[in-house]
Order: sequence, then C-alpha cells, then structure tokens
Amino acid sequence: MSAFFSLLRKRKELIPIIGLMTVAASAATCTCIYFLSTKTDIVLNKSGNPTPWENIDPKKPQKLMTVTQKWEPVEELQILKRFTK
Repeated sequence: MSAFFSLLRKRKELIPIIGLMTVAASAATCTCIYFLSTKTDIVLNKSGNPTPWENIDPKKPQKLMTVTQKWEPVEELQILKRFTK
C-alpha cells in the first residue's frame, strides 16, 4: 500500500485518473444495485416464477427516463392470454 502512495507522490497526474475511475466504478455498482432492487423486469431467480414478464405493470415506466410513453393494451393479446390460462 505504501508503494501505491509513493507512486502517487511521484506521478501526480495519476490522481485525477484514479479519482475518476473510482467514481465511475462506484456509479456503475450503485446503478446495478438500484436496478436489481427496484425494477420488476429484472429477475435473478426464475425458479419461483417461470414467467416474470407477465407480472409487470405496463402503466409503470420501466426505464430510467421515459419520454412520452403511452401504453394501450392490444386486444388480440388479451384474448390470447385468456385462452392460454
């Protein structure tokens, strides 16, 4: 560990790069944890529910940012879903 800090003292241009890489890795980790814990379309264990996509509320946006999303059910799919159950 002391060799790492001595390298940073010798090459000060590495400090911003290491800082940016630390922020980027932390942001990526936090984003993954956020999506795994809050989004219903991401499933880690499919043995409990083999068809998790049928439980998604179509009126609730699943993206991080949604621009002008309007959802209307397709009548043919609703009829087909009733027949398959």
